[in-house]
Amino acid sequence: MSLQMRYYGDPILRQHAKPIDHVTEEIVLLARDMIEVMQKQNGIGLAAPQVGVALRIFVTTVYPDQEDGESTYGEPRVFINPVISHPSADLVEMSEGCLSIPGVSEFVWRPESIEFEAMDLEGNIIKERISGFWARVCMHEIDHLNGVLYVDRIKGKVRNKLEPILRRIKKEHYE
Repeated sequence: MSLQMRYYGDPILRQHAKPIDHVTEEIVLLARDMIEVMQKQNGIGLAAPQVGVALRIFVTTVYPDQEDGESTYGEPRVFINPVISHPSADLVEMSEGCLSIPGVSEFVWRPESIEFEAMDLEGNIIKERISGFWARVCMHEIDHLNGVLYVDRIKGKVRNKLEPILRRIKKEHYE
């Protein structure tokens, strides 16, 4: 499967991705190809819509925050049909970027912690309370699966400042 990055302005980035019924060889190959694209792009996470596939799957190299609050990076992992719930009332602002919006990063407010549930490639269910950067990465990728981009969470003057940049990205790739 030859996957291509999709950029701001591509309609697939605004679609709600479909759940995966069960792990097939095709899903395993999709995950492998997504990891390859993510690594080639020097990313830390990638959702299927970012490569033109409207399925609920994302890959990442980020691991849960350690006791000292730091996230670690390691071998890529795959999450299928991820769901988040019970966001904390505490919000944290942090800079985010996105492979589908190259060269842009801005501060976004997100809950400090969430409940996270997903399936791995072996069909195992992962369910845990997660926080910090790891939670932010999951929320960012799940946003992609719901047709939401991180820039949608930016309002006011900062969003107005981004508009010409977003129009340029769309024009470069799709007009």
